[in-house]
Amino acid sequence: MIFQNKYAILRTIPFLGEGKEVMYSKVISCSLMGLQGVLLQVEVDVRNGLPGISMVGSLSTEVREAKERVLTALYHVGYQLPPKRVTINFSPADFRKEGSAFDLPIAIAILTSYGYFPSQELNTLCFIGEVGLNGDIQPVNGILPMVSFAKSQGLKVCFVPYENRLEGAVIEGIDVIGVRNLKEVVQLLKEPKERIPTVMNGRELLSKNTKNENDFEEVIGQEFAKRAAEIAAAGRHNLLLLGAPGTGKSMIASRIPTIMPALTMEESLEITKVYSIKGKLDHKNPLITARPFRSPHHTITETALIGGGRVPSPGEISLAHYGVLFLDELPEFQRNVLEVLRQPLEEREINITRMQGSFAYPADILFLGAMNPCPCGYYPNREKCHCTPLQIRRYLGKISHPLLERIDLMAEVHALSYEELQTRKKGESSAVIRKRVEQAVEIQKERYAGILVDFNGQLNQKQLEKFCVMEENAKKCLKDVFRKKKWSARTYYRILKVARTIADLEASTHIQERHMIEAIAYRGMEQKYWG
Repeated sequence: MIFQNKYAILRTIPFLGEGKEVMYSKVISCSLMGLQGVLLQVEVDVRNGLPGISMVGSLSTEVREAKERVLTALYHVGYQLPPKRVTINFSPADFRKEGSAFDLPIAIAILTSYGYFPSQELNTLCFIGEVGLNGDIQPVNGILPMVSFAKSQGLKVCFVPYENRLEGAVIEGIDVIGVRNLKEVVQLLKEPKERIPTVMNGRELLSKNTKNENDFEEVIGQEFAKRAAEIAAAGRHNLLLLGAPGTGKSMIASRIPTIMPALTMEESLEITKVYSIKGKLDHKNPLITARPFRSPHHTITETALIGGGRVPSPGEISLAHYGVLFLDELPEFQRNVLEVLRQPLEEREINITRMQGSFAYPADILFLGAMNPCPCGYYPNREKCHCTPLQIRRYLGKISHPLLERIDLMAEVHALSYEELQTRKKGESSAVIRKRVEQAVEIQKERYAGILVDFNGQLNQKQLEKFCVMEENAKKCLKDVFRKKKWSARTYYRILKVARTIADLEASTHIQERHMIEAIAYRGMEQKYWG
């Protein structure tokens, strides 16, 4: 009887109520289902009977293992519990509990049931954390969204691992107490006046973000591609860059976040929640203050790109939320990987369904793709390119037309001449371009106030008819080109969206002919290479 031998000797730690045990206790914790929080109750009942511990409530293996971790930790910090029949229940029972964040609430519930401190205050406290065998509280993933949800449920105090304290303190309106070990938790429960909440001014941290290593002024030439990047950032339009190797496609793509508007506090928190779940936050700087730029390798799998797994977690597309997802060497990605992008590019959200429920992760991204025009990269320069027409068609055919139709802008990037390189003439800086982008974004915010749209690139068909008002010359221009090119309806609407953004960059209330001509120019590459 390991349980009896290990815990039969009771140390001289006084019980409450003249030695009478509380017998029953309830401690609040939190879990996640996607980004959505779930409030959990850890109930412990202690009674006479055959000594042992049973845990119920739809538990994963790592949660069931908490029994051994917690008992060993309690022993090491000085609590030898008398042998009793202990039942631990996790409520709601129909929700699958995953992870190691329930160790701390289990330990507190057990100690409360054994009478080591009062239980009256526990209904306003939340406990999250993994417990090491020596009693130390270890950090866990997902603290930020869990603390945020605990606050929304009216809880006043949240005990979290010490290394996660800054992350949790980003949420205002709830006291976040970072704890190093079980002894410290017990002491703070007995002496509430000793609790010192962690202070973290997230808005101040966001305002100090000045990191800007890349700048558009470093890009020599390529005015057409830079203009396409500006339009893409202003209206949240997906962009494809095509050109020979070494022409600056990746260089342009990496600088697009520098011309996008600064993150709001709400956007920053939503992005940070995704990074918190993935365990990608810096404990010293626990807030994402710059728009993400994610550039996964072309060997990435579907699951890694959009998220998933036995317990679904966010993928690269969610890590790029409110930022840029850049796929370089687009045809080198597996066809099935590219095709799974089609739905999230339209819906701006990833829904993953498993037996335990549906998990939703955000995917409001600016999608950027870059590719060569042929396997060797130099077509149509026949002095360098020796690819056969069949090889070129097969290479370009790796990008399906349904995916191309979800790309609003296409820009060709040409090799620079010797003279252009020698001039070293700097272009517009990111700061100058960003001012124009911000003005266009403000126009869109005012126009779409009250509806679930922030950018022109998000407009649906009905909204396009209302907000994309064209002058007669612009209508005629679009009509003539549409009939000649035999475009699909989706392409027609995407050109309208781009033209609306170009007009917004000039603060024009109506789409004029020059705006339409420029918008059409960004579809010319499709006809040239894909026919």
